[in-house]
Amino acid sequence: MSETIVADRARRSDAIAIARVICILGVVYVHAWTGLNGIALAALRGTGQDTLRWTLMEVFGRSAVPLLGLISGWLVAGSGTSRAWTTHVARKARTILLPMVLWNALAILFVSGAALLFHLQAPTPSSLEWVAQELFILTRNPDINVQMPFLRDLFLCMLAAPLLVRVPGWMLILVALIAAAAQVAGLGPPVLMRASILFFFVIGILARRQGTEQTVARLPLWLALLPFLLLMMVQLYRAVAVGDGEWTTVQRTIDMSVRITAAVAFWRIAWALAGSGARGLLLRIEPYMFFLFCAHLILIWLGGPLIGKLTGDMGSPLYPLYLILQPLIVLVVIIAIGSALRRVAPGAAALLSGGRLGPARIRDQPVLVRAP
Repeated sequence: MSETIVADRARRSDAIAIARVICILGVVYVHAWTGLNGIALAALRGTGQDTLRWTLMEVFGRSAVPLLGLISGWLVAGSGTSRAWTTHVARKARTILLPMVLWNALAILFVSGAALLFHLQAPTPSSLEWVAQELFILTRNPDINVQMPFLRDLFLCMLAAPLLVRVPGWMLILVALIAAAAQVAGLGPPVLMRASILFFFVIGILARRQGTEQTVARLPLWLALLPFLLLMMVQLYRAVAVGDGEWTTVQRTIDMSVRITAAVAFWRIAWALAGSGARGLLLRIEPYMFFLFCAHLILIWLGGPLIGKLTGDMGSPLYPLYLILQPLIVLVVIIAIGSALRRVAPGAAALLSGGRLGPARIRDQPVLVRAP
């Protein structure tokens, strides 16, 4: 095996880890604390702070998520264990489904508990059905941990993975087209909360077969970014200036197109960072990313109002600084909590982090790990 091939594989593994870092940090912007309800947010539409918020949400948040699903499919396609259904599903239940349920339980405990004890403006249990929906995401998105449908739908994709990795390419393309059409049509629930997750998962399997990740990595950076930037301008104009209108199919088509070009752009950025001086720092914080993905909304529910007392709500002069720094603030807190838990209770740290923290790492994870 040539040194070039070995070097490319090592850089690809680093790029996958770095992609996780930049994508998951970007997700924090989607859920950033504003201190305002829907009516108050609507009143600020079109202002400078509203434009900044939507730009951060769309560019670094929603647009980064598709790459996580694509990477999951790519990793599964290259894993020999994915063809053994029982072993494969048992592993994914331990590293995706169980952490999801545990984090949802912690969200109810801490967020709803704070609402009941300290009058925090947050959801509280209203019935056993509500608790079941929050824990397992049975037929609707949860009220507290709104990011968790990604893990729920990803686990369902993993259930089908042993079949998907065996079928011919034309069948995968057909599945991808059906998933894309369902996303554009607004279909999916209650089977899939977001049909786009299945789309990108299947595209990841196809990308592995075709070596597409290397093709994109060889693109000039400007060429990989240009389609995303052009479509993002259209997306931001719709979100900020137009808002949600009657043309929902057109809006979803634009959104899906943005997500496809975003996956290309963010992978190319991750590849560039894997060969830069920032590589070492990004790889050191990568093991905390699953933990951050699962825990960040709990921190925002609880800590957002506290810091907001210093900066003010959205619309206040200091709020833009707080908004921009929220992913870094969450990261610092997560590293502190994760490191402490790793020392005090390594088993719990490993479980809650999908195997990334603790005395031993569980390798070959589907969505939130480095490549094998």
